[in-house]
Amino acid sequence: MRFAAFAALVLSCGTAAAQQPYAGLETRAIKSLSEQQIADLNAGRGMGLALAAELNGYPGPSHALELADQIGLSPEQTIKLKELFVAMKAETIPIGVELISQERGLNDDFARRTVTLESLEASSQKIGNTQASLRSAHLRYHLSTLAVLTPAQVKRYGELRGYAADAASPHQHRMHP
Repeated sequence: MRFAAFAALVLSCGTAAAQQPYAGLETRAIKSLSEQQIADLNAGRGMGLALAAELNGYPGPSHALELADQIGLSPEQTIKLKELFVAMKAETIPIGVELISQERGLNDDFARRTVTLESLEASSQKIGNTQASLRSAHLRYHLSTLAVLTPAQVKRYGELRGYAADAASPHQHRMHP
C-alpha cells in the first residue's frame, strides 16, 4: 500500500515537470532563441555548430589562437589564423543576424496569428537554409585551420582541449584553402 502511494506521488511529480518544460520561455522576445543564442549569433560565435570538425581533429581558428603558446604557433601561423578568424567573423556575423531576423519573423507570424501553411513552409525553408549556411561557414574555417597547423600541433591542441587521443588525431589528408 505504501509503495503504491509512493509510486503515484513520484509519477505525478514527474508528470507535472514533464508538462512544463518550456515554462518561462514564453517571455522571450524571440521564443525560439535564448538571449545567449542571440548574443552568440550577433558575435559570430560557433555555438557548437562545428562539433563534427572540432571533435574529429579539425581545430578552429579561435581556439587555436587561444592556445597559441601551448601548441607552439609560429608568427606566420599566428598571422594566418588571425586572418582566418577575422574572415570567419566577417562571414558568420551577417548570417547570424539574418537568422535572428528570420526567427523573429516566424515568431511574429505566430504571435500575430497570421501564419499560414504556405508562410510557415517558406519561413522554415529560409531558416533551414540560413542555419545550413552558418554551419557550413564555421566548418569551413576548421578545415582551413587544419591546413595551417602541423599534425603535432593538432595533437597537442586536442590534448589541451581534453579530447581523447584517438578522437582528435590529425587526419592523413590536408585541405588547403
